[in-house]
Amino acid sequence: MAKPDLILFFGRLGDGPAQALVQDARLAATLDTVEAARQTGAFDRMVIATDAAELFEDLPAGVELDPDRQLHHFGQRLAELVQRLGSQSVLYLGGGSLPLLDAEELAEMAGRLVSEQRFVISNNPFSSDLVGWRPANAMELVAGAASDNALARLLAEAGLEPQPLPRNVVTQFDIDSPADLAVLKLAGQGGPRLRAWLAGADVALSRYLRLLPVLTQGGAQLLVAGRVGSHVMQYLESETACRTRIVSEERGMVADGRQGGGEARSLLALYIEEAGIGGFFEALAQLCDAAVIDTRVLLTHRGDQPGTEERFLSDLGRWQDIGEPFLRDFTRAACECDLPVLLGGHSLVSGGLMLLVEHAWQEHDRAIAVDDSV
Repeated sequence: MAKPDLILFFGRLGDGPAQALVQDARLAATLDTVEAARQTGAFDRMVIATDAAELFEDLPAGVELDPDRQLHHFGQRLAELVQRLGSQSVLYLGGGSLPLLDAEELAEMAGRLVSEQRFVISNNPFSSDLVGWRPANAMELVAGAASDNALARLLAEAGLEPQPLPRNVVTQFDIDSPADLAVLKLAGQGGPRLRAWLAGADVALSRYLRLLPVLTQGGAQLLVAGRVGSHVMQYLESETACRTRIVSEERGMVADGRQGGGEARSLLALYIEEAGIGGFFEALAQLCDAAVIDTRVLLTHRGDQPGTEERFLSDLGRWQDIGEPFLRDFTRAACECDLPVLLGGHSLVSGGLMLLVEHAWQEHDRAIAVDDSV
């Protein structure tokens, strides 16, 4: 039976310096993924579909570039590519998604796809970054998918048996924003190209370093707000020493199309409207010792549409360079707050937070070992 094909989509970001950071990291992670996949020998063809072909100067042997001036409509582009390849089964990844995947895990997924069954695997059925399915021609039924977020769910609705992957750090971590780069750099994680790139990346880590002790301190309180999944809640409950306050809202807003339709609502945003940004951070100091906030939910509730560059600048804490008033003032308040406050997107309150917890315990245990040796 034929091996599956590996397809990655790599889309160009804008020209701003914050976007360039994320694009370069995604490029390094994409090359790490295809190199790991090549080493397994478990895939028939490996294809990177991209509107930025000029960036791929160092392509591993056996990897095909499928260039296009534009990626066009996501579902149509993927369906056309699957048809051209004549694939029997496919493992799809967004460029830079799941950068902690290694060769062994890729080989295991490829092995599952060599089967007679009709099924779909994904890292998140409701907001997917990785999707594997068989038969590949089921893509024709879901060519209307506007993005990969809804792909796994649509394939399941088309009749393929859903087989979600375990929700752990590897399957839930994505390079979604500069906040994720900070977490990776702090933890020293990622493939060889990504780790080498992160070593020279201009990403401040001070707020992240200040947050780490909270995670391992009994009696401390952590607030997490945004698109927080139940798997993260369970993880925090079992893997942290601190207590947690969680405001989970608007999960799946991108996949369900609520992000741009004015339907998304946020409890935190409603409170900020009443108390103001200053009042919100004063209340925060009474509630917790550190906070991790998915700002995309706040911005969507407000109808503010700062561009990708400004959202990324907020994640980096560079409030001086942000033009949109609310985001600039909110970011400044977060940076000047006495508490460590991390700002980011969905991955930060999912795999990013899980990786921070792992790293916090490693640092905690290392400090104890040093004390014991003195």
